[in-house]
Amino acid sequence: MAEAYIVATARTAGGKRGGKLAGWHPADLAAQVIDALVARSGADPAAIEDVIMGCVGQVGQQASNIARNAVLASRLPESVPATSVDRQCGSSQQALHFAAQAVMSGTMDMAIAAGVESMTRVPMFTPNVLPAKAGLGGYVSPGMQARYPGIEFSQFTGAEMIAKNYGLQKDALDRYAFESHQRAIAASRAGAFNDEIVPVEIRTADGAGTGEMHTVDEGIRFDATLEGIASVKLIAEGGRCSAATASQICDGASGVLVVNERGLKALGVKPLARIHHMSVMGHDPVIMLEAPLPATERALKKAGMSIDDIDLFEVNEAFAPVPLAWLQALKADPAKLNVNGGAIALGHPLGASGTKLMTTLVNALGQRGKRYGLQTMCEGGGMANVTIVERL
Repeated sequence: MAEAYIVATARTAGGKRGGKLAGWHPADLAAQVIDALVARSGADPAAIEDVIMGCVGQVGQQASNIARNAVLASRLPESVPATSVDRQCGSSQQALHFAAQAVMSGTMDMAIAAGVESMTRVPMFTPNVLPAKAGLGGYVSPGMQARYPGIEFSQFTGAEMIAKNYGLQKDALDRYAFESHQRAIAASRAGAFNDEIVPVEIRTADGAGTGEMHTVDEGIRFDATLEGIASVKLIAEGGRCSAATASQICDGASGVLVVNERGLKALGVKPLARIHHMSVMGHDPVIMLEAPLPATERALKKAGMSIDDIDLFEVNEAFAPVPLAWLQALKADPAKLNVNGGAIALGHPLGASGTKLMTTLVNALGQRGKRYGLQTMCEGGGMANVTIVERL
């Protein structure tokens, strides 16, 4: 079987809700990343055989196959097809898995895996709320209710359950959130994100250009203090999590170009990384966010590796209890985790986060001269993807 290689990575800097990316239609924003991947790799646009794009809120401006719409807004020819993926927060990580599986099978030689989410234009939970408003009920079916009687599926509840189950007190969550900002501040100031970020022009609400470029993740609180984080109101009375210890609402797009050996030969470039392992796992949908723990254990076993073999980890910071519980369960080195900060500081643009994290992971491995990186994230419904890459 052929190998799958990453030859180019790209992401926009994150935009806050109503912030510097709010003027962008999500299809146009995703097109900026697609064009950047083609430019950075030197690929013939017509040689791209598919665009697989993660997006969670596939309604409104992100409806009608956002992936295809992004292709039509890009410089790719009409001959390039596209499809949209929803595996909740892991949508574009799954897009990467699908793209890698395609080139490994030989059915394609060159595919783009990407993700996009405008949480300004399509607010979180919009797909859940619209049918309920129309009197059609919510997404929880009678069959689900019969299997899980009286259960309200909630990521917020799941985060609190993890904090309680792993003995994570509020002060530990606050400290972790502060450290996420500190790492992101250091990375931003050192230029660690420069090679991965695609500069895009800041647009007004009506889409007009301002002439100013967006190049710095807008969510980073450069003036963050532990005291300030600790003072933020708790999400639930008597709980441990607050908005300051949760991922930030974010607009953004990201992507990677994936090829096999034939694709490499056609491009004539050196790959950045090789896909070493891919897997996905379902887990308890009630606690919901715990899946990365057993999924990572299983992935390492299938890959014949130990946690100590991995040089850098990207574990999505949906809520601070998730990476902290992951560290505890895996007995992993915290110095290797989210070394450039995570979603608490940088934002979590839902469907775009998978290839966003991979973009940061591949670049961090290169900058630090490290070999193996592992990425995982919790996903709605109690799932987790795990991807292990080897820097080349």
